[in-house]
Amino acid sequence: MADGNVSLLNKAREEAYALPLDQLNPAQPALFQADAMWPMFERLRAEDPVHHTAEHEFGPYWSITKYNDIMAIDTDHGRFSSDFMKGGITIAGGQQNMDPLPMFIAMDPPKHDAQRKAVSPGVAPPALAAMGPQIRERAAAILDSLPIGEQFDWVDLVSKELTAMTLATLFDAPQADRRQITYWSDVVTAAPMPGGIVESLEQKMAIFTDYHAYFTGLWNQKVNAEPTGDLISMLAHNPATRNMEPREYFGNVVLLTVGGNDTTRNTISGSILALNQNPDQYAKLRANPALIPSMVSETIRWQTPLAHMRRTANEDVEFQGKSIKAGDKVVMWYVSGNRDDEVIDRPNDYIIDRERPRTHISFGFGIHRCVGNRLAELQLTIIWEEILKRFPEIVVTGEPKRVYSTFVKGYETLPVVIPRRN
Repeated sequence: MADGNVSLLNKAREEAYALPLDQLNPAQPALFQADAMWPMFERLRAEDPVHHTAEHEFGPYWSITKYNDIMAIDTDHGRFSSDFMKGGITIAGGQQNMDPLPMFIAMDPPKHDAQRKAVSPGVAPPALAAMGPQIRERAAAILDSLPIGEQFDWVDLVSKELTAMTLATLFDAPQADRRQITYWSDVVTAAPMPGGIVESLEQKMAIFTDYHAYFTGLWNQKVNAEPTGDLISMLAHNPATRNMEPREYFGNVVLLTVGGNDTTRNTISGSILALNQNPDQYAKLRANPALIPSMVSETIRWQTPLAHMRRTANEDVEFQGKSIKAGDKVVMWYVSGNRDDEVIDRPNDYIIDRERPRTHISFGFGIHRCVGNRLAELQLTIIWEEILKRFPEIVVTGEPKRVYSTFVKGYETLPVVIPRRN
């Protein structure tokens, strides 16, 4: 870690411990962009793991910061709702950008279960077995095209490219459109701000019009054709989804786009950064490529590509000595749960040969557990198998530019060099 980052983190720690406990507000995108939110979560886990923030731009909310408490909320869909009409799954809850969209992750049973089941065959083991060789071929081509001995942006040339290709395949969209789909995914989670991906809500809505029109075109192609194995065809032909309202279809497209893009892309980038920050672990991986699956799981924990999920209390609930009222916003900080030392040994350390590397909360738990988690792991495993065949080392040459968000925990850029072989 660069000296500037160390001083920034020290300053964040001083501020986190100087504030009165009731004034702690972890939902600050600037903290996440600076990678300086860790001390606040450290203090909350120790002193107030179920914490109420009374004042926030999107209204008061509860922070759930410990692993087992998060699991308890995440698996209690009876008392804690994901329903988009109650605010959905993010702390903004539609207030930030637009009216909340219906999508199955932001629904409760039974509708959630039926819609999720409609697309789950697209990422089931038989589908992944069929996709594996294609992902490997693409990963190899991407890596073979990289410049050697010159600095380039790993996010753009590798992480975005592989996940964009996979996402276009999942939708059976033309590969020529893959970066447009990635762009739309970025727009979904972007806060309108000067100099940002979108600068105003009006600009964002105009982009969404094009996004919606594109996927309406794909739907119209699929609904009038024989069923195929892509996600759009599955939605168009499944009895639970074929009569969806256009807005509900679009909501599910948004969910599948963001889910298929952000999590895998940011973990691929995070793996390069983590291994560079922990050269002993990188050496361990080079010496024993059989550790790749374990390294993938450890990176998913270490990165935590989605920092939080939100629920809304359906009723008054007494939880860990706190009185959560019906209608209260409850934010499960996965990024904090993954650093809980009561569940994970040495949680702040990156250890690729952990005894139980899959003990993490990055994919959630219960009925809303990430439907594409195995596809994410497959892409990460394949890209690293191909990397180790080619490159003794990939060197990070500067600080990453992180995303300005409390939801997506990711990278806009990551400069690297692949050294020339002597």
